[in-house]
Amino acid sequence: MKEKSTKELKNFKLKFITMILLVDLIAVVVVYFIMPLVQNFPPLSENFAFQKEVQPLTHIQQYTVVYILGISVHLLSFSILMKRIYKYLNKHYRKEPISYAEIKQVRKDCINIPYKVFFVQMVTITSIGILFNFIMLASAFAILRFTLMIIAIASIISIILLIVSQKFLYSVILTTYEVSNKYEKNIGYRITNSQNLLFQMVPFIAVILIVISLIGYSKAVQQEGFSTGNYYRAYMESKNIAPSQVNMENLKQILSTIPLQDPSHYYFVISPNDEDIYVSSPDGVVSDFVLSYRDYFYDETNGFLYEKFGIDEQLYAMKLTDLNGQTWYIGYKYPVVDMDLLVYYFTLIIILLVIYSVLLLIWSRNISSNLIKTTNSLKNIVDTENIDKNMILPVASNDEFGDLAYYYNKIRELTIKNIEQIHDNQETLMEKERLASLGQLIGGIAHNLKTPIMSISGAAEGLHDLVKEYDSSIDDPEVNSQDHHEIASDMNTWISKIKTHTEYMSDVITAVKGQAVNLSNEEDISFTIGELLKRVNILMKHELKNSITYLNISMQTNENLVIRGDVNSLVQVINNMISNAIQAYGGKTEQNIDLIVEKDNNNNLVISIKDYGPGIPKKVKDKLFKEMITTKGKNGTGLGLYMSYSTIRAHFNGNISIDSTEGVGTTFTITLPL
Repeated sequence: MKEKSTKELKNFKLKFITMILLVDLIAVVVVYFIMPLVQNFPPLSENFAFQKEVQPLTHIQQYTVVYILGISVHLLSFSILMKRIYKYLNKHYRKEPISYAEIKQVRKDCINIPYKVFFVQMVTITSIGILFNFIMLASAFAILRFTLMIIAIASIISIILLIVSQKFLYSVILTTYEVSNKYEKNIGYRITNSQNLLFQMVPFIAVILIVISLIGYSKAVQQEGFSTGNYYRAYMESKNIAPSQVNMENLKQILSTIPLQDPSHYYFVISPNDEDIYVSSPDGVVSDFVLSYRDYFYDETNGFLYEKFGIDEQLYAMKLTDLNGQTWYIGYKYPVVDMDLLVYYFTLIIILLVIYSVLLLIWSRNISSNLIKTTNSLKNIVDTENIDKNMILPVASNDEFGDLAYYYNKIRELTIKNIEQIHDNQETLMEKERLASLGQLIGGIAHNLKTPIMSISGAAEGLHDLVKEYDSSIDDPEVNSQDHHEIASDMNTWISKIKTHTEYMSDVITAVKGQAVNLSNEEDISFTIGELLKRVNILMKHELKNSITYLNISMQTNENLVIRGDVNSLVQVINNMISNAIQAYGGKTEQNIDLIVEKDNNNNLVISIKDYGPGIPKKVKDKLFKEMITTKGKNGTGLGLYMSYSTIRAHFNGNISIDSTEGVGTTFTITLPL
């Protein structure tokens, strides 16, 4: 079932169709008035009654048919080509979801359709015009001139429709950015600025040259026709033909004595009521068009008659009256085609068109060169690392290009300022992250050192009691050597406990010191996987205990496997991901986090941190590692993962990937080349 069009789509179609109808109507009206001048139609021949008599359709009817056919072609071609655009607009106005693939196709159609219709129209209008040309005209030169005009007019109509339709379709492109802010270049036909100028301007100049040349040619041959006709009129008037001499034989005899200007000329005699027509040339003829034109306009044209529409062949006829009062016509028929003049005009058209095209090409390339300079400068802005602070485009003119250069320089200044601001903000964020990390480390130190310190304090009390006991036992006859050994054994037990706790405290301090130093320095050393996980365990113990979350370590490779790099940076990356996993549970207790260490088939070390939380939304997941983004709202900066990714890429030549399903969980995978 066909989808019903919205009110907005109907309005768009109405405006679009009205624009096409109006452009075609203006074109047909202009052609109607300019064609008689270019084709040099006989004077007064636009008379409707006369046209009905000499041809199947009057000029008005012909142009009406051409207009209807042209409109039909335009509307049909636009209707077929714009189906996807109309469908998109309907969905857009209905606020229905539209995919980016649809958006891209609509943008491509909006760019391509005007050019497609241009070529369809050129072929169709030219074909229709030439068809009518051959039906209505007989003279070869008239057909040639008419064909040139049809091609020229078709070009102009097509270009005007192209320009106007581009403006309409541009409004459609604008709506696509309301739906999606995504954009790409190189969509649609690639036509450079210089090509576009040539494409649109050359036909206009060609039409102007053709029209001026054809009008000039027509006026020249018209004057030649008048001159020739007056030559024969003067001779015939000099004969002073009396009514008694007006009969077929006498008239032929008189006309034969008048010298012809050219062998192609010949005389004719037309008896009353056109019953008998004599022509002196075996190939000569006086057509029905001539007779009808004579009947309608003889007095107004002073005896000048024409063969068909166009004055390639003219006649001068003199009206005579015989003794019976009946009307005879005698005169001469002569072609007025000037081949040398025609060739001259066509050669001039070609030469001027070539010169203009070359000059236009040079000019358009100069414009393109200015645009390319600005485009390349803007491209440098995109690559913020390579922006040249000293690269200022000179404002070399007070026109649109000067404005473009001026505003480029303003954008460049704003971009540099924004980049500096971003760097300052990054420093602030990184400092904030450092302070947050230090706070986390301090909390870990307090928790991890509290228990061993209390144990050492207890051991010290125990040793203090043993020392007092030992001191009081000196000189006691009841205390034997066995008692002294027992006291010494108890002392060693307490000392062993103190030693164990101090070693643990040393490990904590070493790990914490490494992480604290890592906040400002880097260290490239060799370390084992076991040492790495030991530091992770120590530093995450407090946070895991507080959240009542269990870290399940699965070692699927040799823990003595040696890695080279900044161990403290790698510890920080892993700890950051474990912290994120803890926070993903949103305060829920008795949760599990899996830390899996293994080697893949490419001899890479793979460290996976997996949680079973709510997962990460796709729109957030797509932006992770590319920009600072967080799901923690005001409680997060998004800097942790961004820095983690940068650390793994820069210091280990590795990679971090993410696999997350909403409602199932998230796995971060660190891949390190060995």
